[in-house]
Amino acid sequence: MNVIIRNANVEDLPQILEIVNHAILHTTSNYLYEVQTLENQLQWFEEKKSKQFPIIVADYNGTAVGFGTYGTFREKIGYQFTVEHSVYVAPEFIGKGIGKQLLLALIVLAKDGGYHTMIGGIDAANTGSIAFHRKFGFVETGIIKEVGFKFGKWLDLQFMQLIFK
Repeated sequence: MNVIIRNANVEDLPQILEIVNHAILHTTSNYLYEVQTLENQLQWFEEKKSKQFPIIVADYNGTAVGFGTYGTFREKIGYQFTVEHSVYVAPEFIGKGIGKQLLLALIVLAKDGGYHTMIGGIDAANTGSIAFHRKFGFVETGIIKEVGFKFGKWLDLQFMQLIFK
């Protein structure tokens, strides 16, 4: 599959919103309950850009079919060299290598941006995402038990970390 990884723009927000809302409604990869609006997504986009955090998309025939970003891990100054990432792919494109391309691009951007480590916060039951991250050198650093609640059940949060060498 021939996709182009590029910087997102405002015109990509409807596709990004569709991907995010699918994750909210159908998965535990996002702990939000309510679907987001285009206004919410625009605010998110502008906040990421104002903080100089990247938002990239996987463009397939002019349509964003996946996106990735990273941002502040924690607000205190001592965490300034650590970022937490997110990668989402449209359901019909999962398993086609798009997530891999997005995560690789985010890793390069973070390294080039002077960051030291990247964190992933993953629902601990999402063994597929955990295995996916292991392939890139992420290691499990801890589980916070029953920190989330969605779909009528308590969720454990698995932290994974990649230290850039």
